[in-house]
Amino acid sequence: MLDRSLQRQILELLRDHYPRGAIPVRDLSLSAEQAAANLRYLEEHGLCESGAVIGADGHLAFGQSTITAAGIDFLEDDGGLSAILGVITIRLHADTIRNLIESKIEASSIPDKEKSILRKALAKLSEATLRAATTDLVKSGLDHLPDVAHWLRSLMPN
Repeated sequence: MLDRSLQRQILELLRDHYPRGAIPVRDLSLSAEQAAANLRYLEEHGLCESGAVIGADGHLAFGQSTITAAGIDFLEDDGGLSAILGVITIRLHADTIRNLIESKIEASSIPDKEKSILRKALAKLSEATLRAATTDLVKSGLDHLPDVAHWLRSLMPN
């Protein structure tokens, strides 16, 4: 009953009638069940307001359906404003970076005297220097990955 192609048609129809909305049941010649299932599914994902109402007796009624901003952005090739507004910023506190580097120093096989010198030098680094060092570490790490594609796949949920 759920149909990706039909869902796209519904969203495109709603976009074409935006902001007034449309009733896809009439415009796409769908059965009430087909329309309700696909509209409600799209609504549950925040892509439209379905206008579908299921009465106590199971009867389906339809009000006006409208596409949401998320629905319009979903249809856009560039992701619309959601892609611009949805940028994720990751901030690592300077102490977190210091702790990560220090743990690598401790785990290394270099002599204890040298570890002590490195820990002292690390403690004196400014936040700006740590920020630049972090960028360099990320670049270096990516340069040394034998198979970036394999590594990226390992990060994706199954």
